Amino acid sequence: MIASYIDHTLLKPEATKEQVMKLCVEACEYKFASVCINPAFVELASSMLKDTEVKVCTVVGFPLGANTTALKVEETKQAIREGAEEIDMVINIGYLLAGKRRRARNRCSRTAAHLRCTNRIVP
Repeated sequence: MIASYIDHTLLKPEATKEQVMKLCVEACEYKFASVCINPAFVELASSMLKDTEVKVCTVVGFPLGANTTALKVEETKQAIREGAEEIDMVINIGYLLAGKRRRARNRCSRTAAHLRCTNRIVP
């Protein structure tokens, strides 16, 4: 089933608890791979999706990617503590546009290293 390869996503800044709850119900019903939600809703989604095949995914450095590496790592740690099983990170686009690819890659690697230590998914 194709749905098992799709992240059911709600990242609008105005997303409500009720919308996230509906997203979780739909994800279970249609057997999506995960729900991808804002960090504020990770605990809610984790509790709703406990004992299901649907993973909880959240974002760090969202939406601009301009956060410091230390902040992205802390966001990641908190998301994992609250039940996130997958983390999507927004890369620092300014670094890429300025030709600082190595710096952008190093920042991603440092955050990803924490995920590997906790056996979370590194896409």
